[in-house]
Amino acid sequence: MQPMERAQPPEPNLMVWYDGACPICSREIAAMRRLDRKGAIAFVDIADPAQPCPVDRTEALARFHVAEGERILSGAAAFAAMWRAIPALRWLGLLARLRPVEHVLERCYRAFLLIRPRLQRLLK
Repeated sequence: MQPMERAQPPEPNLMVWYDGACPICSREIAAMRRLDRKGAIAFVDIADPAQPCPVDRTEALARFHVAEGERILSGAAAFAAMWRAIPALRWLGLLARLRPVEHVLERCYRAFLLIRPRLQRLLK
């Protein structure tokens, strides 16, 4: 009789690089970790220089990036990919694929990036 093998956890479907030194990003990622009950997402804190990052680190710290398969996405498209990987938010990620919705979300994200430094100072 062969010993029972333990089931290996599934490989993550999505790689998320986030700025762990940013209090806003850390809170957002903590919420996403709680929602990602199936472990579909690998979260990588690139504020730690020892962590690998395929995107220029300065760019990755300034703007949200994910890898969905072989594609690297950023901004609103990256958030939409992350939402699609989480069952409770999948509908939102699918909605965000529609061009008009994606366009509005990207404009909102760019506006957020302008006020992000002030928000970070308030939350620290």
